[in-house]
Amino acid sequence: MKLYSFNFLILLLTYGNCNSDIHIGYQVTLAVPVVYSMGFIGRALLMETSQIEPNFKAALSVEAVNGKYSCSLEVFLGDVKVWNSGHYSRFYTWDECVLELTNDGDLRLKGPKDRVGWRTGTSGQRVERLQILSTGNLVLVDNMDRIKWQSFNFPTDVMLWGQRLNVATRLTSFPSNSSSFYSLEIQHNRIALYLHSGEWNYSYWEFKPSMNRNITFIKLGSKGLDLFSDKYKKIAQITSQENQLLRFLALGNATGNLGLYFYSPEERKFEASYQALNTTCDLPLACKPYGICTFSNACSCIGLLTNAKSPNCSGAISGGFCNISQVEMVELGGVSSVLQGVPKMVNVSKEDCEKLCLDDCTCAAALYYLQECYLYGLVMGAKQVIRGAGFTYMVKVPKGTHGSHGKSNVKKWVLVMVGVVDGLIIVLILGGFGYCFVQKRRKNLLNTDRN
Repeated sequence: MKLYSFNFLILLLTYGNCNSDIHIGYQVTLAVPVVYSMGFIGRALLMETSQIEPNFKAALSVEAVNGKYSCSLEVFLGDVKVWNSGHYSRFYTWDECVLELTNDGDLRLKGPKDRVGWRTGTSGQRVERLQILSTGNLVLVDNMDRIKWQSFNFPTDVMLWGQRLNVATRLTSFPSNSSSFYSLEIQHNRIALYLHSGEWNYSYWEFKPSMNRNITFIKLGSKGLDLFSDKYKKIAQITSQENQLLRFLALGNATGNLGLYFYSPEERKFEASYQALNTTCDLPLACKPYGICTFSNACSCIGLLTNAKSPNCSGAISGGFCNISQVEMVELGGVSSVLQGVPKMVNVSKEDCEKLCLDDCTCAAALYYLQECYLYGLVMGAKQVIRGAGFTYMVKVPKGTHGSHGKSNVKKWVLVMVGVVDGLIIVLILGGFGYCFVQKRRKNLLNTDRN
């Protein structure tokens, strides 16, 4: 989810059609700059609803992305982008960005020489007009107001009030400058958040209805996210923590957190009334790869410093060490992982768990807990837990990376770094209390002297 303020380098508005519908034969064109300009965003406002602000708006957009210009159709609620035609696949163009509702009912985005980059595929379905409804749903309808295409059927990273998502559909969000992405999956027995990185898919949060009841669809209501069974009976709800009308649910592209949002007239902005994860260390990418999130919500790199080939906080994030004679496992006590849904072996020893990861080329780390062994292809999502709880996190590294005392040195170094980070915070807190105590005592002595 990204927030925009409608203050752009160049903003193009067309007011002639700023109502709630567009008819067949309509066409609007945005010029694309000849020279690439980083940060450029140009928009033509097409339609808007008649609600009190914040209302819904549909716009044609040209945006500078990765050295090229992207052309897309977008929907906004106030200043929040809630739908985008290029969410999964951007349409890059030059010279011009054209939106056209053809006479035979197909809505298209085009570039030069009528090159089509996106379309609804509704030709021949007797479409008469494009509308934006009061729910924010962008729809193509015929002369009987029957919907032939709707944006609600193509969810992005936002779910609007009244929108419904069936089992096997999902929301997705894409962090900037990352090959990983997040998703909210609707499954038969639960809804869950996932981190996807290459071939690896790990869950990091879930919500299940009681009594193992099956989910058929979910719907965002006024007071929360409602889960329904196949008999259209509400079986569970994730409830808003504010007594305010919910406007949307969003999967954050920066953190992967799931939030329910309402509009605050006093603050004149959207605020979260519920978040799935309330602690930084429970986020899957709270730290860089090969980093540990500590009790103080700070990151301590378990980078292995003396060899350029070794993993570090900005290095490789996958396995690939296949020659068992060239690798070893570094054990970190008091460290667990927020990532779930990984291959698990039961009734094994810690030594067997270590060997299972060493023998597997795709394994980069392992977690051992109460005779259970979990294998990971990524060294991500690691967090500090109470020592003595039984968690042992093991990371695969090249042998000799740290000299002749590799394992012990790395373990000590990690523990020292974690301790230093937390220790500094504790010292600052205690120092603050001490300063307040001294100041208060000095003030009391001065008052006594005056008396």
